[in-house]
Amino acid sequence: MSILVPTAPHADTLHRDALTVLQPGFVGTVPPDWLRRHLAAGLGSVALFARNVTDQGQLAGLTAALREENPDVLVAIDEEGGDVTRLEAGSGSSWPGNLALGAVDDPALTRDVARELGRALAACGVNYNWAPSADVNSNPGNPVIGVRSFGADPGLCARHTAAWVEGLQSAGVAACAKHFPGHGDTAVDSHHGLPVVDVDVDRLHSRDLLPFKAAIRAGAKAVMTAHIVVPALDTDHPATLSRAVLHDLLRAAPEDGGLGYDGLIVTDGIEMGAIADTYGTAEGTVLALAAGADAICVGGGLADEETVLHLRDAVVAAVRAGRIPEQRLADAADRVRRLGAWARARAAAAVPVEPDLAVGLRAARRALRVVRAPGRSWAPVTERPYVASFSPAANIAVGDATPWGVAGMLAARLPGTRARGIGPADAAPDRRAALVGEVLAEAQDRRIVLVVRDVHRHAWMAAAVEDLLAARPDAAVVEMGVPQAPPVGALHVATHGAARVCGLAAVEVLTGQPPALG
Repeated sequence: MSILVPTAPHADTLHRDALTVLQPGFVGTVPPDWLRRHLAAGLGSVALFARNVTDQGQLAGLTAALREENPDVLVAIDEEGGDVTRLEAGSGSSWPGNLALGAVDDPALTRDVARELGRALAACGVNYNWAPSADVNSNPGNPVIGVRSFGADPGLCARHTAAWVEGLQSAGVAACAKHFPGHGDTAVDSHHGLPVVDVDVDRLHSRDLLPFKAAIRAGAKAVMTAHIVVPALDTDHPATLSRAVLHDLLRAAPEDGGLGYDGLIVTDGIEMGAIADTYGTAEGTVLALAAGADAICVGGGLADEETVLHLRDAVVAAVRAGRIPEQRLADAADRVRRLGAWARARAAAAVPVEPDLAVGLRAARRALRVVRAPGRSWAPVTERPYVASFSPAANIAVGDATPWGVAGMLAARLPGTRARGIGPADAAPDRRAALVGEVLAEAQDRRIVLVVRDVHRHAWMAAAVEDLLAARPDAAVVEMGVPQAPPVGALHVATHGAARVCGLAAVEVLTGQPPALG
């Protein structure tokens, strides 16, 4: 006599739910066969990166192909605007980033920018955006947030986070406030290591949590966790893996000391060094779901079927072993599906509207801060300048493929423009005097424009700029990162970010086109 073990339906449900909570990436500009199979089997989300995008038409075709297998699929992208763009990685963003919007401090403008960005995404079939960054950039030396934050003031960050969420979601694209409970007071990039934010609970509530509370009130459909340790909340686990952070703080009702959030909780990239190098991707996935996360972001680095199967099987095994309650996984999968259904309904009801690209440039112009040195004359650049661009190592979140700076834009307007890129090795202490001599010899009688990015964070850059300004005090400085005390040249232009439109606005100032100086 044979014994029938009725495990197949239950097993199918477990595997389907385990697939649903994953948000994987892939390589290429069309969906591979393995991705189509897993979408049909229940995969709830797909993550897009710059490697998946060539143009709007291609992206629209790609997202349509994904929906052939799962009409409710969440198509996610990391499109913050500003320095972090996947939609326009080859050219630079049409939208200024958070710091520029915070510098203007007009929530209506922030709402408009996010709405138009959302329309651009929706036109391509993207319905879920891992943005905005709600982090308060309280540490000016922060290596990973910086211009991605609205600023260092919690109240300012809160009102602009809410406006950004409202604007994006008005276009039918789900917003995702990140990185909970706040990545702004860190000196370590969680792509590489595990940062620690050692502040008390009162400080967290009065500073870091304010923008997330605002995002929740604004109806943010998702919140992304941070791979940071906050000892005041949990001494043993980073926030992504911490029940104290995800359940007791973010999810619990206000009367129980929580924020009462009932939307989707998604992890930051589970293959990032802070998790992968400490716990491993599979164990990190299991611990995150057990702690209260609903979805696992993966695919920035690990973008293949093997990764999907590895994480799916780890989740299924953890449920069977009792490490993840079966209901916890079911609830997580249900939240993913509900958000997918919301996005599908919004898309079905939407009347397509072309994004107004002029909004981005207007915002970038308003974000400029222009200072002329007292006692030094400045006249617009009208012919063949010399542009020296100082390039630090790229932030992984930003990537090194997206162009930045003003050299190409000046060359397009002023034929004969000469440009030079300068990196840390070029400006090393034993090379600096030679570098200055080379720049002066190459520039000769040309007007000099020095383009920097977070000069306050890079001693090599600050020293080289200081030496060049001592020799050519008539030079202009364009700061495209977080501006601190400006280097003293004849002109200082702070763009508050390196989006393409920020560069265009700076070029207007350098060449005497609107907006006017002063």
